[in-house]
Amino acid sequence: MKILITNDDGIYSPGIAALAKIALRFGEVRIVAPDVEQSSMGHAITHSRPLSIKKSPIAFEGMEAYRVNGTPADCAALGLHIYPDTDVVLSGINMGPNLGNSMWHSGTLAAAKQAVLLGVKGVALSTPVGKTEPDFEGLGKYVEQALAELLNTTALGLYNVNFPPKPVGIRWTKQSVRLYDGKVVPGIDPMQRKHYWITVSPLAAAEEGTDRWAVENGFVSITPLRLDLTNETELAQHFAVAK
Repeated sequence: MKILITNDDGIYSPGIAALAKIALRFGEVRIVAPDVEQSSMGHAITHSRPLSIKKSPIAFEGMEAYRVNGTPADCAALGLHIYPDTDVVLSGINMGPNLGNSMWHSGTLAAAKQAVLLGVKGVALSTPVGKTEPDFEGLGKYVEQALAELLNTTALGLYNVNFPPKPVGIRWTKQSVRLYDGKVVPGIDPMQRKHYWITVSPLAAAEEGTDRWAVENGFVSITPLRLDLTNETELAQHFAVAK
């Protein structure tokens, strides 16, 4: 299997190194990642300037690795251009969860979506981060199990995987779509200039069977996604009225 790995935390992230090491057990691995952190970049594509690709300044044993001055989606697109024989794109392991509504602005998930838009299976992988780095060594067993389940075929699909700090099992889940309280928190910087932090907090507890519920209860969450955002129920209602 030919595997392309990218992320939104950048080429220096310990998460991409951990994922690449495990992915080597499943096939040939190539890395094309942003040269700097691109968290919460969403599905931005660079079109106003050319992109450059350079050899990674850090070594990844047993694999080719490059850095790009672009977004996660740029990296997926450029990587698939350079390696057209790619079977699957893995994005992560992100240092921070991508659960529920955070999928809308996730750069990690955007790279996997870009792969699917170009006809290649995409898998995004994330884990929460606290005051210290995630225990990627401890997560290794479950990362390998999740990959074994998702890489058993090259059939087209998009998957969002989230690992709790200390997993107890794996669950297939749906996306939590509970609304979030979007907060804008004002503050003053050392130069006495006003600035703002944009942050969110959940308004309600997660529903059982969702990605948020799974991770909150110690389970690895695997959520199958699709690119079609059509509200089919409402569309059917409008068709019914038109008739």
